[in-house]
Amino acid sequence: MKRLFALGTLALAALTAAAGASGAIVASDSVAATNDATTPACTSPAPVQTYSWIHCYAPQQIRSAYGVDQVGNPAASTAAGQGLLGQGQTIVLVDSYGEPNGAADLQTFHNAFYPNLPAPNYTAVYPNGSPDFKNVGSGQSGSSGAEGWAGEAALDIEWSYAIAPLAHIVLIGVPPAETEGVQGFPNLFKAISDAIDTYPSGTVFSMSFGVTEQTFGGATKQPTQKFDAVFQKGNAKGDTFFASSGDGGSIGVSKQHRDSVNYNFPTDGWPASSPYVTAVGGTQLQYGWRWNPQSDVAFTSAGAYNSAYWQYTSNATPQNVVWNESWCPCATGGGPSVLYSRPAWQTGVMPAAGNHRLVPDLAWNASVNGGVLVYTSFFPTTDRVGWHVYGGTSAASPQVAALTALAAQKAGHGLGNINPAIYAHPGAFADVNAVRDGSPAIISGDLSSNQMFDYNGDGLMVTWDPIPGWPTTSGYDMTTGFGTPNASAYVSALAGP
Repeated sequence: MKRLFALGTLALAALTAAAGASGAIVASDSVAATNDATTPACTSPAPVQTYSWIHCYAPQQIRSAYGVDQVGNPAASTAAGQGLLGQGQTIVLVDSYGEPNGAADLQTFHNAFYPNLPAPNYTAVYPNGSPDFKNVGSGQSGSSGAEGWAGEAALDIEWSYAIAPLAHIVLIGVPPAETEGVQGFPNLFKAISDAIDTYPSGTVFSMSFGVTEQTFGGATKQPTQKFDAVFQKGNAKGDTFFASSGDGGSIGVSKQHRDSVNYNFPTDGWPASSPYVTAVGGTQLQYGWRWNPQSDVAFTSAGAYNSAYWQYTSNATPQNVVWNESWCPCATGGGPSVLYSRPAWQTGVMPAAGNHRLVPDLAWNASVNGGVLVYTSFFPTTDRVGWHVYGGTSAASPQVAALTALAAQKAGHGLGNINPAIYAHPGAFADVNAVRDGSPAIISGDLSSNQMFDYNGDGLMVTWDPIPGWPTTSGYDMTTGFGTPNASAYVSALAGP
C-alpha cells in the first residue's frame, strides 16, 4: 500500500522508517553503530548486518511462529523438502517498475535459508518493456520512484518464496508508479488481466499498492467496476487476490492536495476494500521477546536509541499484537468501506459497524521492530548492498498469498475468492486482542487500536492522532480481521475435505 510517513526530526536522524513509493518500510542503518544493547536484537546472515534494538526474523522463525512447518518442511533431509511447499503453484506479485536484480537477490536469499532446495523458480515480466533505472531517486513516481518500488518487489519476491519455496514466483513490473491519482491503474490492471489469461487456474496474486477510497470521487462503486471486473474474471477461473490494508492506520491522504494533506475523518484503502480481494492487515509478532517500554521517548536528544523505550524481555511464546508502532509512526489499515456495501459473507460480523464492507479480513506480521530480513543489491551507488529489515502490510500480503498457494496445492484446484471460506472458519485463526506492553503510564504501549500516534514538535514525545482508529477486540475487528492464520487449520479450511 502506498503510504508516506512524516517523522519527527530527531527520530528521522536516528532511525528512519523509509517508505518507498509502494509503502514497504525499511529500518534505517543510521544508528547501527550506537549499540547499547547487551546483544544486538537482529543479526543477519553474511554479509552480517546488526541492529541494536530492532528485532528481525528469518524464514524459519516466521514458519515456526505461524505453524507453516506443520504444513511443509523445507529443511527436511530430502532434496526437495517435505510436504506442501508450493509445488506446481504460481504466485504473481504486482508492483510498479520491478526489481532489476530480483533473480540474483532471490538466489542469495535461497542460499542463506534454503540451500538444500532446488534453485528458485522465478520469472520477471515487464509488459510495457523493461524500466529505465537510470534516474533513480526518492520521488513517488516516474523513474525517480524506482528505488522504493525495487525494495517493495524484493520484499514480495523473497517472502512469498519464504513460505512457498517450490512455487513459481512471477513478478510483474508495470510503470508508471501508482500514486494517489489512479493514472497507474490501467496499466496495472491490463497486466493483471493478461496474467489471469497466461497462468494456470489457482494462481494467487498479491498486490501491495493502493489508494484512499475517496480518490475515486464519491461513495459509489461505479469508478472501480472496471477494475473489479478483472478480479471477478480471475475469481471465476479459480484465482485468488490479496491486497495489503495499508500502513497509516485510519488516516488517508488526499489526492487533491498531492498527498500532503490527510482527510480529517477515518478512511479505508482500495483495492483492499474490494469484496473480490482478501485484505491483509498487520500485527506485530513478538517471538522470543516481549516489548517492555518504560518511556514514550523513542530517541535521545542526540538522535540515538532511548533504551527505556526499546527495551524488551525474553519470552519464547509467540505473541501477535495489533501493529501500531509509535516511533514510526505506522499502523495497520482497516475500517468500513465507503465504496461497497456489506457482502453476504460478512453478514453478522460487527453489525454495529453498519452496512459496509469491513477491512481487513485477516492479518500477519507487518512490524518493523520485528520485521523480516530482505537481501537487496539494486542501485549500489545509493543503497547499501546486503541485508535489511523490512516491515509494513506490504510484507504481510505476499506471505499470506503464499500460504494460500499451499492450500490450493492441497486442494488440487484453484480456490477463487476465499473470503466466504474465511468467514465460515473463524477457528482457523488466532485471535488478536488488545494488549498493553510495558509500564501502564506509557501510551506507546497501549496496543488496543489502529489509531495513529503523532510526534510533537520536539520530535520526541508522542500523543494520539485526532483521527480516531478502530478498536482491536475479541473476535473479528477492523484492525486484524479474524486474526492471524494457524497455518495447518487455515490450509485445511480453504482446501476442504
